[in-house]
Amino acid sequence: MNRYPFWVNLIVVLALLVGSLYTAPNFFGDAPAVQISSAKVTLKVDAALVERAEKALASAGLNHEGLIADASGVRLRFAITESQLKGKDALERALNPDPSNPDFTVALNLVPKSPSWLLALGARPMYLGLDLRGGVHFLLQVDQKAAVAKRLDAIAADLRSALRDKSIRHGGIQREDRSITLRFREAEAAGRARALLASTQPDLVLQERTENNETLLSASLSPVAERQVQETAVKQNITTLHNRINELGVAEPVLQQQGADRIVVQLPGVQDTAKAKEIIGRTASLEVRMVEAHAEPRSDAKNYDPAKLEAALAGQVPFGTELFTLRHRDGRTEPILLSKQVVLTGDRFVNAASNFDGQSHEPIVSVELDAAGARIIRDVTRESIKRRMAILLVEKNKREVLTAPTIQSELGARFQISGFQTTRETNDLAILIRAGSLAAPMDFIEERTIGPSLGAENIARGFNSTLGGFLAIAVFMVAYYMLFGAISVLALGVNLLLLVALLSLLQATLTLPGIAAIALTLGMAIDANVLINERIREELRNGVTPQAAIRAGYERAFDTILDSNVTTLIAGLALLIFGSGPVRGFAVVHCLGILTSMFSAVVMSRALVNWIYGGRRKLERLSIGQVWQPALKT
Repeated sequence: MNRYPFWVNLIVVLALLVGSLYTAPNFFGDAPAVQISSAKVTLKVDAALVERAEKALASAGLNHEGLIADASGVRLRFAITESQLKGKDALERALNPDPSNPDFTVALNLVPKSPSWLLALGARPMYLGLDLRGGVHFLLQVDQKAAVAKRLDAIAADLRSALRDKSIRHGGIQREDRSITLRFREAEAAGRARALLASTQPDLVLQERTENNETLLSASLSPVAERQVQETAVKQNITTLHNRINELGVAEPVLQQQGADRIVVQLPGVQDTAKAKEIIGRTASLEVRMVEAHAEPRSDAKNYDPAKLEAALAGQVPFGTELFTLRHRDGRTEPILLSKQVVLTGDRFVNAASNFDGQSHEPIVSVELDAAGARIIRDVTRESIKRRMAILLVEKNKREVLTAPTIQSELGARFQISGFQTTRETNDLAILIRAGSLAAPMDFIEERTIGPSLGAENIARGFNSTLGGFLAIAVFMVAYYMLFGAISVLALGVNLLLLVALLSLLQATLTLPGIAAIALTLGMAIDANVLINERIREELRNGVTPQAAIRAGYERAFDTILDSNVTTLIAGLALLIFGSGPVRGFAVVHCLGILTSMFSAVVMSRALVNWIYGGRRKLERLSIGQVWQPALKT
């Protein structure tokens, strides 16, 4: 008798049910949609915005078929592409009355058509890559000269602080192209400065010369340090772009380095190239400035100066200051006068996290600065206790005040920003600080749009090739192994079902190389069933009873199947670890396919055999296509 325990049969049934559930969303396809996301960190996509969007569509005579709302934005689904395009225009006019300064990003996108009850169970279709779904492709080039210049500017600021701390008098520090020039009127001061730079800035190459009775020190980055700055700039830009795009929730983005100074950005499902460029261009940075005057009386703030502020509001802005408007979380606005001198920039922030104050239990943002930033903020805040300090968002050459807390004590490498009402506010600011700014500007050198029709054609070709291979295997197995061949084909179908379900559950991205990996997995998975069937045939030829032949065939073939799959899995893991791009996509599907084929070929096929033959006490023959069978021993 060949029977599985009840718990094994239960696992098989549950695997079939779960596999069917998570595979189902992939058959519903995508629907055209319009995505709305915030173009400014101070604006949120909330219920009020959804109401505005629905009113705008109603006034234009359009109806949407449903909406998907999450932390990144809202996506409105439409029945046809024509309604999608009209809806985008209507929403753009309603939500962005000033096109030059948009409040929200309105972009074309695609959303799954899966029923709401499937989505409620967490069953979503797998992501499709650019070659299958269509979308936009960009190739950007990082300005590495600007990266070096930015690094030299930061070093120049550090040198000013270091010379001041050591009381070394100088005649000026200025960056000139790819070097920093330090002027000294006294040779003794130049010598002390040279020794200080040699000990604190090992990446600098120093040259000394005399000009107009002044000693000049020229400092430039060494070739190794310059190359490291350029490599770091590319990596930081990739990280920044990834954070920005992920927070917008555009699609399943692909960001990869190409060559020494280029970055590939792919946004599957996005068909609006202009909007995609706008999204990628949202690489804001931060500035920290001191508040010179503000309007609201605060008992703990020194720089409450309504008269000075009124003069600025009347058009007489004091020299060296700028007038801004601070939008409070409760909707109030406050005019505020800031110094033009920037205390810190976003590249000085190392980390930020949303936390709660240990005493007041109010939401706060914990900030960490690098060594140079800590020294700067310590010097500034030591003399500015009880003054307000503003944090500004710089985006598209426009500055917006995010918050202006009061300095309660001297700050260092780690400090807290308070004054928030909800944890959502602290999360937003922490994400923005962590995302940082671009290490260097980038230029679009290539842009390409892949239409959904081309993606559908690739899907059809991949599906037809996989289906053709499956049918060819099915015909051969049934003709050669008869009923056992049909069981093997069913197990192979379950393998494909579980593989697609696993890819959907993990929200993996399927590309054309992934479809190739599925076809390869089918060919490799059937090999295990061939080993099992041939082992059963061999046992029957040796005169073993059919029930014993089934048991021996599965048990003795298992070691061979395990060894072959483990070696193949090792090769797949090597591709996954060391590969990139399409190679990694192939490796992911390949490795998952090995795991599902082990389950389907060994456990699932034997469960089917047990259900058919396991309950028969007097089993004389197996439908396995053997050419001859010796007489059974009595």
